[in-house]
Amino acid sequence: MDLEMNASSHNGAIPADLSLSDAILDSNRHANKNGAVWKDVLLAYKSLGVVFGGLVTSPLYVYPSMNLLSPTEADYLGIYSIMFWTLTMIGVVKYVCIVLNADDHGEGGTLALYSLLCRHADIGILSSRNANTRVRNGQSNLNPTKQGKLEKFLERSIFARRMLLFIAVLGMCMLIGDGILTPAISVLSAIDGIRVPFPTFGKAAVEALSAAILIALFLPQKFGTSRVSFMFAPIMASWTFTTPMIGIYSILRYYPQIFKAVSPHYIVSFFLRNGRLGWQLLGGTVLCITGAEAMFADLGHFNRRSIQIAFLFTIYPSLILTYAGQTAYLIKNLNDYGDGFYKFVPKPVYWPMFVIATLAAIVASQSLISASFSVIKQAVVLDYFPRVKVVHTSQDKEGQVYSPEINYILMFLCVAVVLGFGDGKDIGNAFGIVVILVMFITTILMTLVMIIVWRTRLLFAGLYFVAFFILEGTYVSAVVTKFVEGGWLPFAVSIVLAFIMFGWYYGRQKKFEYEMTNKVTLECLSSLLSRPDVQRVPGLCIFYTNIQDGLTPILGHYIHNMKSLHKVTIFTTLRYLLVAKVAPNERIIFRRLGIKGIYGCVIQYGYADLINPEDDDFITQVTCSLRNHLESNYEGQLEGCSVQQEILQLEEAKSVGVVHVRGKTRFYIGKDSGWSDKVLLGFYEFLHSNCRSALPALEIPLVESLEIGMLYKA
Repeated sequence: MDLEMNASSHNGAIPADLSLSDAILDSNRHANKNGAVWKDVLLAYKSLGVVFGGLVTSPLYVYPSMNLLSPTEADYLGIYSIMFWTLTMIGVVKYVCIVLNADDHGEGGTLALYSLLCRHADIGILSSRNANTRVRNGQSNLNPTKQGKLEKFLERSIFARRMLLFIAVLGMCMLIGDGILTPAISVLSAIDGIRVPFPTFGKAAVEALSAAILIALFLPQKFGTSRVSFMFAPIMASWTFTTPMIGIYSILRYYPQIFKAVSPHYIVSFFLRNGRLGWQLLGGTVLCITGAEAMFADLGHFNRRSIQIAFLFTIYPSLILTYAGQTAYLIKNLNDYGDGFYKFVPKPVYWPMFVIATLAAIVASQSLISASFSVIKQAVVLDYFPRVKVVHTSQDKEGQVYSPEINYILMFLCVAVVLGFGDGKDIGNAFGIVVILVMFITTILMTLVMIIVWRTRLLFAGLYFVAFFILEGTYVSAVVTKFVEGGWLPFAVSIVLAFIMFGWYYGRQKKFEYEMTNKVTLECLSSLLSRPDVQRVPGLCIFYTNIQDGLTPILGHYIHNMKSLHKVTIFTTLRYLLVAKVAPNERIIFRRLGIKGIYGCVIQYGYADLINPEDDDFITQVTCSLRNHLESNYEGQLEGCSVQQEILQLEEAKSVGVVHVRGKTRFYIGKDSGWSDKVLLGFYEFLHSNCRSALPALEIPLVESLEIGMLYKA
């Protein structure tokens, strides 16, 4: 009986304890879930001021950008039906439901899609691809399954791989062109509204005022996305909630049955009735989706959930109602499309809406400005673009970056576009080409991601590709007809950017090839150090090299002229991988090189990693990692030299002093060099001499830096 009672009471106590602990755990999980939800809601609110500005302010310039000829009620119903289904298919189905799920560790954009593909298939042509293979074959490979035919084809065909890279780079260049045109057309369209009540206000004055506002817009960018979004979000929220209210008023007053245009029947009727003219008008209707590409490009500044919440619950309903209200007004005022926004605003609220529209247009520019900073940062760390200063403006979100050089270049080009074009229709033509080409490129890359990375069935991947290829391809065919009427501008910007990127990449590859051909082997290094005139001097030397399989030619140049090498020398390679982030345990990798006091080190970073965390300096990170390696790895240990002796030698060398040695190399372009080398390497040398150094990013004191000059024969 006693045993039964004890067992009974004991068995009764356990469930009680477990119930209490389970209740506590459930409570914590519920609290964490609620906290995460509210965090996403807050980020969604902030994203209004950064991500969606260009998209939600598109009603300012969509109808004015159309060259309508004696439009009818049926024409307006057809145009609204086109805009409704464009916003639904591209905005909701493509971006919100599909593309936003293809982030590369939280980063978005065409380069992120390319990076995602390179991590799951050996299709990269960067010099760092060999280093990337180990990461790709490890934990980052989401689907370690059998290779498909498409993947094998891309890996075997160098032409296909180059075309894939070209497409990704073109998408990046077009996005930067978008960053130039969005501020210009948004601000110019808003300020042009002042000419409605004041017709005497000249066009030149509108352009000058727009230019001044643009300059004021770019100056606070240095404060970072978080602070800028905090300032801009209330403005954009005011715009997002007031314009649909006016839209509802306009619908009820002018044309309550406007939503019958949701039927695709009106689209078919529109094209049958207008023929070629209807097809050309697609160049104007495409502007209704401008800014949707920023949802993906700005992903690193926020997160997927917050962007989805903001679009589905605020932006999409706001645009549908606003365009419906505009169209309802125009059906009763057929020839007012030239100023299709301000004339549909009721007179009692005209001036408040003018102020909100002007402020919203300024904020609208932020989405593509932030996206430009992100893609330039990705290109710099992947070594496709000359080094510019990139500042991380958030401690919590590595994707929030700012580049002063890019900021002021964008500002100059935006002002030049406003003063040079002036006419919003010409800017709209250029704008439409940029927007739809970025989306078209995203569709191509996204299809490859679905097949290679997600392993989606070919039927579903094919449905996605065919649907959006037809939709966006039709838009592309319409906007390219505007090439002469302003559409040449984004192509000119893209060609310049592509030439800069190709020239930089060509020079970096030539340099890499020279170093691989003339590298110093370990046998050669051992022979050099055994010479009687070469001394091992006290201290710790961090010797930077671009290659892992061997040592940089600068080392032989250094030893030959200096006749010395430090007792502890770490040959360090900074390796940027085609991933967003590298795991901390894979960040710093060491190996013994078989010579006393000589070690090899690879420091790996993804394009979203912070190079120099603030909690430790660079030397402390490196020496701690080397000490841990020596204590846990005995491979390559020299006979007669214990681990304790190696660690003691390392500590003594560090206490004596640290020197960072890097090469300052230039190409020697002789008379026997080909014309392509003379042009491209000469251009590379110009870029290299005017870009920022790689070492200041590591915050190395100048007194510890030593540069060794050397000429490489082209």
